[in-house]
Parts: sequence; C-alpha cells; structure tokens
Amino acid sequence: MIASSSPALRALILIHRWLGIAFCLLFAMWFATGIVMHFVPFPALTEAERIGGLQSIDRAQIRLGPSEAISASKINDATRVRLLMRADGPVYIVQGASSTAAVRATDLLPANVQTKTSAITIAEAHALRRGIQGAATFAGLDDYDQWTVPNNLDMHRPLYKIAVSDAAGTELYVSSLTGEIVRDTTRAERWWNYAGSVTHWIYATSLRRNWRAWDATVWWLSLAALFTALAGAALGVLRLEFERGRVATPYRAWHAWHHWLGLSCMTFVLTWIFSGWLSMDHGRLFSAYSAGAASGVSTIDGQAWNKTGMVEGIPPDAVEIEWFAFDNKIYRRDRRSLESQQLLLPGAPAQSSEPFLQAQTVTEAISRLVSGCAPAVALGPSDDYPIASSMPNAPVYRTVCATTWLHVDGANGAPLEALDASRRAYRWLYSALHTLDFPALSARPALRTGLVIVMCLFGLAFSVTGVVIGWRRLRRKFAATT
Repeated sequence: MIASSSPALRALILIHRWLGIAFCLLFAMWFATGIVMHFVPFPALTEAERIGGLQSIDRAQIRLGPSEAISASKINDATRVRLLMRADGPVYIVQGASSTAAVRATDLLPANVQTKTSAITIAEAHALRRGIQGAATFAGLDDYDQWTVPNNLDMHRPLYKIAVSDAAGTELYVSSLTGEIVRDTTRAERWWNYAGSVTHWIYATSLRRNWRAWDATVWWLSLAALFTALAGAALGVLRLEFERGRVATPYRAWHAWHHWLGLSCMTFVLTWIFSGWLSMDHGRLFSAYSAGAASGVSTIDGQAWNKTGMVEGIPPDAVEIEWFAFDNKIYRRDRRSLESQQLLLPGAPAQSSEPFLQAQTVTEAISRLVSGCAPAVALGPSDDYPIASSMPNAPVYRTVCATTWLHVDGANGAPLEALDASRRAYRWLYSALHTLDFPALSARPALRTGLVIVMCLFGLAFSVTGVVIGWRRLRRKFAATT
C-alpha cells in the first residue's frame, strides 16, 4: 500500500478530486451521447438523396455549352463543370480551385437563388422526386443554424430553409449560390442529434459558427479531460491494496464502485478520451488533411475547355452531366442514376467509353506528376485505410509514391487524399481507437456495435459514480461554509 502521507500522492489525489468534479458530467455526457451517435449520425444529404432529387435534363432548353459557361463565370482555373436541371431551368455549376459559380444554360446569366419563392419551387421539385409528400413553406434564410454549421457548406451560404409538411417533418436547405439542395433533416434526426452529435461535439451554433473559437474550446477541454483521466488511472493503481494474496480497495460504497469500475474500464476510457482529443488535432501534432500531389491530376490548360463543344449526345435520361479535367484531358461524365454513369473523352469513339477511370489511366496521370510511384491499384472493401468514392461501387485507386499514398476517385478523377506516415498513424490513433473501426470489427458490424455499447455503458456507469461522489463532496463543502 502507498503511504497516504506521501506528498506526491496527496497532490495526485487533490488534482484528481477537483478535476474529476469539474469534468465528471462531461465524461458522462460523452459516453452517453457516443452511444446515440453510433446509431444516428449528424444530418447530411447523402449522394443517394442528392441524385434521387434530380430530374432528367431537358436538352431542348440548353442553348450554350460548358466552355461558354466558364467564360461567363470568370473562373480562370476551372477544373469541373456540372450541368443539372433545376425547377427553373438547366444550370451550369463551374468549380475552380477556390471559387464556384452558377450560370444558366439558356443565357449564361447568374443562376444564384435570390428569392424565397425560387427556393420553395426548387425544394418542392426535389421533395416530389424523392417521394416526400407535403406542402413546402419558407422557414428562414440564414448563414448558420444548428444543422448547417459545418465548414463544407461555407460557399453555399446563406441557405434557404424550406419546411415540408410531411409526416417526418423534413426540412430542406437550398444553396443561394447554386440552387442545389445541400442538406436535409427530419424531425427524428434533429431530436436524436440534440442527444447525440450536438451535445457530444459541443456544437452550440453560437460557438461552432466561429470555427477557431470552437476548435480551441473543444481541444483544451479534451486535453484537460485526458489529464484528469490519466491522473485517475495512476491514482487507481497506486491505491490498490494487497492483503493475503488478494487485491482490495481502501474505499467503501460509491468510492469503491468508482475505484473498481475505473480500473476495469481504464484502458478503454484512456484510449477513448485520448482519441477523442486527437479528433481535434487539425494539424497540431499530425500532418493536416491534404490531397497532396494527387491534386495535380486536375490541372488543365484553359484553352482545352474550348474543345469540349456543345452537349450533343447527352442521354435523354441523364440527370447530371459533369465535365472534369484529368491528366490534361477533359472527360464527360453522364450520370443516369446513383449507380449508373458513363465516362467519355470528347472526340473519342462512343464505344470506347467506360463507366469509370481505369487503373492504367490513373497510373499514367500520377507518373507525370511524381516519379517513382507504384502502379495504381483499386482498394478492396476491407482495406485497412478505407475511403469511399463519391459513387457506390466505383473504385478508389491508390498509388504509393515513396512514403506517401495518393488516393484518386475512379468515378470522377477527384484527388481524395494524401496519406503520409503521419496521417496513416493518425488513422489508427484516432479513428480506430475512437470508433473501433478496426478491419476485423468492421467486417463484423454486430460485434462492433455490441462492443461500442458495452464499453460506453461501462464508461457511463463509471462517470456516474464520479458525479455522485463529486456532488456529495460539493454539498458537504458548501454546507460547512454556511
């Protein structure tokens, strides 16, 4: 037994006691909301929902081609142009390295959504195609609300929120820039996310809209929580007693439960809090997310867009056409449905088209950017470093260049990410430890779900004992001073 009179032990007890009182509710909240998040993720418009809400392109209304759309947009570094049919006509969406613009395919005038009437019309048409039945009404025009704070929506702000009076309580968000539906929520998603992601991530709109303030707040809170857990783990081991060949605790009642539960789930609590803290790393300790050299596959000579011609040959059932630059060529991507597309090179025979980019094409593109890279290979479904294409069943290609792995989407040539040694380590220390998406468990989703629930319940029970102990100590402390 460690002597209670030890100055170091007394200091550790005081640190754990008062930090524990400060953070016990936070720990309990994280474990409880973690269970909810496993089943109900933060609201997002899935690719299936996005494609399901698009209508077939009316070729008769298209007066001008993608090269004219780029000129009208004044985006000099365009790498992608999409053509889709909105309720108010066909629209080109031009994307460059740092800007996006939308112009009408009939007259090249700006296609921004400027009135709530237009937003309602677009949302109604989208809802109808997805089988969402109900009257659409304007619910607000805001830069931010609780469900639209993520940074990937920044270019679409402000967003029109349109409420649909269906049984699910659906709300659709229309981009003021492109007129696309960029987010949807249902009543159930909203309620469960208040009990899940919003609370877990400390996602108060007033804080989260300022990314830097939110990032610093959660990072420091998580670090302090990690220090609290480390102090508790050390104290829990040091306070064990060994009497007559058996292990015992010097504590009684709630303190004993706290001691034993803490020891039993100590490894999980430490790794979960540690990995949760790493979720806020954002380049502090590990390299930041980047597409790396793979982004070079999208470069293109601006004059090449003039060779794309008009839109002859668009399938009558196409819901989205995308022209994209890849390896100094421009491909046309015809989307018919979620799982059906065709890639064409302008000027090449139609019979030579493929649904996706081929490994050899990606290999040649990367080889022109970086020397000494291994041939591109399609990732398998159980790869240790999973990443998904924008389209179901489309391949993601990996090219290994020295110590960096480059990933390219086979559906549309988009550079997805560059994994250096630091990012590969981060994958295990954050994602695997925090969500248990180890390949062996991901292949057995029921087992993984069971482990997540059981471990979080252990962590919750442990945290509740801390809440009770902390409350009793504070109550005695205040009672003694009154």
